[in-house]
Amino acid sequence: MLLLLLLLQLLLLLQQLLILLLLLLLLLLLLLLLLLQLMLLLLLLLLLLLLLLLLLLLLLLLLLILLLLLLLLLLLLDAAIFT
Repeated sequence: MLLLLLLLQLLLLLQQLLILLLLLLLLLLLLLLLLLQLMLLLLLLLLLLLLLLLLLLLLLLLLLILLLLLLLLLLLLDAAIFT
């Protein structure tokens, strides 16, 4: 009878340990998901920053083209005045 009680106590202890282990595993999984979400957020922010940089580069290129056209127009006007 005493052996049976001891075995039952051991089984209850094992069950509690198993529940604790499962809870720890769940916590680890949640932390991993949070980390993944943060990484995805950082990746999204990096993509947005790259897009913004590309837009800025495109704007600068457009400005350069406009300045070159203005310079060409001034040269043509200068040539038209002197002839």
